[in-house]
Amino acid sequence: MPIDLATKFQPYTDEQFSTESKKSLLTNQDFNWTGAHTVKVYKISTSTMNDYGRKGPAEGNWSRYGAVAALDATTEEFTLRKDRSFTFAIDKLDTDETARQLQAASALARQNREVVIPEVDTYVYSEMCEKAGHKPAAKALTASNIYQEILAASQALDDSEVPEAGRVLVVTPATYALMKKCKDIAMESDVGNELRLKGVIGILDGMTVQKIPAVRLPAGFGFMAAHPCATVAPVKLEDYTIHENPPGISGSLVEGRICYDAFVLDNKVKAIYYQAQPVSGSADTGA
Repeated sequence: MPIDLATKFQPYTDEQFSTESKKSLLTNQDFNWTGAHTVKVYKISTSTMNDYGRKGPAEGNWSRYGAVAALDATTEEFTLRKDRSFTFAIDKLDTDETARQLQAASALARQNREVVIPEVDTYVYSEMCEKAGHKPAAKALTASNIYQEILAASQALDDSEVPEAGRVLVVTPATYALMKKCKDIAMESDVGNELRLKGVIGILDGMTVQKIPAVRLPAGFGFMAAHPCATVAPVKLEDYTIHENPPGISGSLVEGRICYDAFVLDNKVKAIYYQAQPVSGSADTGA
């Protein structure tokens, strides 16, 4: 005799894993887009040094200080390019008949956590990698060469006179695994909980080491050393609304809009060092 077995649903939602945004350590909010869609900033040139004419002006000059130079005052323009949105509806009965697991507020938080934040982060990291002022040829990273490559990045930033304080070394979990296998790397791991929430796992060569999931980084990402002064990452508008019982819908209508972008300043591109790996082949993880 057949028996119909019972099926029971638990008031629990199996959420996907996701991480909060960690781009704040790598970017700045130095410019203000309030009331404007485009921001322009000046770039001012400098004058060359001359030999002072102690016995009089050099031929062709009227001043003992040398030829009088005119300074250039050009501008670079930053126009917001990303104006993104989403919308979805949740029927009132769907909320009731899913043990209230399908609700507008939690669905909006999920959308922001799993869709909006990853999109913004991925875009910012891609812009930084693309505009990096130091971009050596793609190279497979190994446990035996990873430290030398990181030191090369530090040297490049030093030679470009990038401020030492505030530098961040971004690595993927795979690159971090190579670093742990390298016997020459002794990383300071005593960091505060606030930094750990931002993905910081230690300090190496004076740089804050930040581990970022590979899915948010360009294909072939090896590591990036950067100072936050180089990249402006504005979020001009972040607007999320839940409409209860709007015309035509019995339930909730959720709408969201975010206007954002990322800009690397022309005179600060040398504050970003990006080491890519070959995309077609896999990096050797051996010693």
